[in-house]
Amino acid sequence: MTSPDLETVTANPQPDLDSAPSSSPDETVEDSGLNDVEMSLFEHLEELRQRIFYGLIAVAIAIFGCFFKVNWIVKVLEQPAQGVKFLQLAPGEYFFVSLKVAAYSGVLVASPFILYQIIQFVLPGLTRSERRLLGPIVFGSSVLFFVGLLFAYVALIPAALNFFIEYGADVVEQLWSIDRYFEFVLLLMFSTGIAFQIPVIQMLLGLTGLVSSRQMLSGWRYVILGAAVLGAVLTPSTDPLTQSLLGGAVIGLYFGGTGLVILTGH
Repeated sequence: MTSPDLETVTANPQPDLDSAPSSSPDETVEDSGLNDVEMSLFEHLEELRQRIFYGLIAVAIAIFGCFFKVNWIVKVLEQPAQGVKFLQLAPGEYFFVSLKVAAYSGVLVASPFILYQIIQFVLPGLTRSERRLLGPIVFGSSVLFFVGLLFAYVALIPAALNFFIEYGADVVEQLWSIDRYFEFVLLLMFSTGIAFQIPVIQMLLGLTGLVSSRQMLSGWRYVILGAAVLGAVLTPSTDPLTQSLLGGAVIGLYFGGTGLVILTGH
């Protein structure tokens, strides 16, 4: 005699687990997220505070280290001004110049670590596709920034200094304030490095669909006008040669970035 419970069990067999559709981890993870652990607002703020603290510590250590090598850095930055005698026009002027040079150099040396902290903070909030683009964009931005520094040191600074040295060379003797000279050199180098970020901005605009390559090409007249304005604003000198070199570099970078956007199909 069969019990009712046994009949119920045999009449309603358990579903075959093997026949149920299985999903791989890659399929379950959507492009909108990567199953990261959610954090509260206060946890985000605490992490941001730690990242900023680590970045400041790295900058302080880099500045401290560069200060011990500041005389060598100063000599390297003085190379484009051959034939010029630098003067200390006030007590302690060179000391404050050394602090300024060490500060700029320290930020430059610590920039990879600062960039790493920024990436680690924003990485959990990015989608899979955005993470794929992060590496090339960060690498391209870093390379372009250092190329901009090198371009300013090799081309812009010598061109500007030669213009000022040759102009009125028979009338005045070239005795320059060391503070004013380094203010000119450091500002020109860092502003040029920032100007060299134009292709990266174009790639971001193109990949996000905000601006197409066709729109970038159609605005070439405004680009030339903007390059002239940037050349006049970013260069601390007023000589036309330096402004023309920087403006020409901006135009070349813009059309180069437009070409990259075209290659990506946007």
